[in-house]
Amino acid sequence: MSTPAQSLDKSPTIPRINEPAPDFEAKSTQGQLKLSDFKGKWVVLFSHPADFTPVCTTEFVEFAKRSDEFKKRNVQLIGLSVDSVPAHIAWIRNINQNFGVSVDFPVIADLDTKVAQRYGLIHPGASETATVRAVFVIDDKGVIRALIYYPMSLGRNIDEVLRVVDGLQTADTNACATPANWKPGEQVVVPPPQTLADAEARAKSQDYEVTDWYFAKRNLSKSAGS
Repeated sequence: MSTPAQSLDKSPTIPRINEPAPDFEAKSTQGQLKLSDFKGKWVVLFSHPADFTPVCTTEFVEFAKRSDEFKKRNVQLIGLSVDSVPAHIAWIRNINQNFGVSVDFPVIADLDTKVAQRYGLIHPGASETATVRAVFVIDDKGVIRALIYYPMSLGRNIDEVLRVVDGLQTADTNACATPANWKPGEQVVVPPPQTLADAEARAKSQDYEVTDWYFAKRNLSKSAGS
């Protein structure tokens, strides 16, 4: 009889940016759920190696503390590991007792690793059975917009996860891009010109902060031509 580790694909397929997020149905701490149930909301699906481990505990504490900030952005948090529902419940209760925070988002119990395999969350070089730390940002249309993978030893920065969501939502709303280290309220990048005529016009534009024909920024409060 094969063990779960023996049955795993040694070369996990990782979904790619701008592809539909693989749908799934799974047990969680808030009952049975489907990813497709959250259409119309953004989803941050994040995996962790194991319950009752110190780095994962710090991450869950921080995600729980920042839960309302995700909700304000129309984001549903969903956690995942290969632990059971009872293990998740015991750990969540322990987090509440020890750190005084309530985990109000569902945590998937992926005992059969079906979700983990669809999202490429088990990397044999890191562990034969535990899910690595990963974050998938899925938009309100069910499309993967960003993914971040971390080694077992590195805890996530929740500020960065929020920044990724803010950047993606800002780009969607304002037809722009965001520069390195961008934070909400700062200037955004104007898409580069697509024709020679547009490039010449851009270089002379008074509507943007122009460094060169291909590099321009603007304030979100100021629209072109205003």
